[in-house]
Amino acid sequence: MPPAPPRIVLGSTSRYRAELLRRLLPDFEQAAPNTDESPLPNEAPAARALRLAIAKAESAARGYADALVIGSDQVAEVEGLILDKPGTRERACSQLAASSGRSVHFHTAFCLLDARDGRRQTHVDHTRARFRALEPAEIARYVEREQPLDCAGSFKCEGLGISLFEAIDSQDPSALIGLPLIALARLLREAGLDLP
Repeated sequence: MPPAPPRIVLGSTSRYRAELLRRLLPDFEQAAPNTDESPLPNEAPAARALRLAIAKAESAARGYADALVIGSDQVAEVEGLILDKPGTRERACSQLAASSGRSVHFHTAFCLLDARDGRRQTHVDHTRARFRALEPAEIARYVEREQPLDCAGSFKCEGLGISLFEAIDSQDPSALIGLPLIALARLLREAGLDLP
């Protein structure tokens, strides 16, 4: 009889990442990672995303000796300016004004940590979202309607935020939402899970 598949733990309390992972897996647990997300001096955005994805997986893996643990992080930047989660309506409007007519680069990383043997596998996806020129009234209407205050870059591309763009250049559209499912599905299959 083959061994039972390992438990899957998403090292995140993000509802967006949980919704994405449900596309692949009906059953998994969520664990809140206790991770300091402060940037390091002169840290490149992609390096920051990868460092935090690994830290989140390692933090969430504590107490799960028999699980595959997924940590993920996303860093958005426009012309060298990091766009963190805005938290307030004013900061969301400011971020979208800074993105207007420009390309925003999203670095979305994940770490798949096998807590049974400590093996780590990582992936970083790079997505470029080209914003159209946005009028202040459009920005205000968008922020009021969708309230993207907990989203890096201040938009939800799976919702009304798609109307803000001219184009999205990516190998994996799910990465922009917060978890690159194409690469994750490949690594989960390699770990022995049946997908699909």
